Amino acid sequence: MKKKGTTDLPLHRGKAPRWLFERMVRLSKGIAELIIEDFGRDEFLRRITDPNWFQAFSCTIGFDWHSSGTTTITCGALKQALDPVQHGIAIAGGKGKASRKTPQEIKELEKVFSIKPSKIDEFVSNSRLSAKVDNSCVQDDYQLYHHCFIISEESEWGVIQQGMKAEEGYARRYQWLSRSVDEMIEEPHEGISCDMREKNVLNMTDRDSREARDISLDLVNDNPAHLKKYLGESAQTTLTDFSSKELKMPSHHAVLDMDLTERGWKTLERAYQIQPSEYEELINLEGMGPKKIRALALVSDLIYGAEVSWKDPVKYSFSHGGKDGTPYPVDKDVYDNTIRVLEKDIIKAEIPDKDKEYAIKILNSLLEDEG
Repeated sequence: MKKKGTTDLPLHRGKAPRWLFERMVRLSKGIAELIIEDFGRDEFLRRITDPNWFQAFSCTIGFDWHSSGTTTITCGALKQALDPVQHGIAIAGGKGKASRKTPQEIKELEKVFSIKPSKIDEFVSNSRLSAKVDNSCVQDDYQLYHHCFIISEESEWGVIQQGMKAEEGYARRYQWLSRSVDEMIEEPHEGISCDMREKNVLNMTDRDSREARDISLDLVNDNPAHLKKYLGESAQTTLTDFSSKELKMPSHHAVLDMDLTERGWKTLERAYQIQPSEYEELINLEGMGPKKIRALALVSDLIYGAEVSWKDPVKYSFSHGGKDGTPYPVDKDVYDNTIRVLEKDIIKAEIPDKDKEYAIKILNSLLEDEG
């Protein structure tokens, strides 16, 4: 059964020291090259977008096991280690300002990988849509600040992105793999690894929100002017109240304790003029952010009874579990297999012996901690 989900990590400030980052680049390059050589680029993509494998990999190359830098620094090391021409794998984007360069970096791969312009445009769209989904369709209060789009020469792709909830001091990692994505807007994440579950998360990617997605699209295509009586200043019920199953309301009652801005209404009017044929197209429109997606979803529920999901799309897990049984007992078979795979890759990798010894030492310490 395909796993879905995210990873939560505490925010740590500062940068990785140069000596550590240089070692991470060497180690990650050696392990990546071996996987690509022995198993192919598709297998490398599968592993790097699996939250459990990614977490173990990050620990092995030397970064803090529970830091938000597990994502950002590891991706940065891999981006520097992988040569698109040599390895047939490219990583676009990164943290902060680097994430905004993702579309241009993807377009530069057209000649490197001899990919058709139409396919490049599809990659750019998928990159943007994956960020839109995790920032707007999964409303968990984590603001994206890191986005990496990984592409293979065979046109497979993956996403590793991270959101920040600064007031709580946590970051959350989202990972995607193209071969596992049936629909970009329905449970698209690869793997589950999370140690915090949020309450009242509007999850438009849940299959239980499918009808609400369809009706949201219909509401826009049927002229959003009809929605003003539900989204106007007369609204008296808050979003939190409306998420309660016990709330009963007459059909004429406004549901939101807010007004959409003039700019927000113009976005809905522009969507009406475009007449999007799919929910993906609707949410991908410029200006279609969390507030409007949420408003359409709740009106869909109010008028047509199309319930939306309020379940945080995560599963309690952290790497391979906890030795104290929290959040669940360690699955030793899975854990030992991950260790064996990484250890084998390290031993065979063409990297300096001192780096091999360093990585093996970390793997042994991980095994001892979980034993």
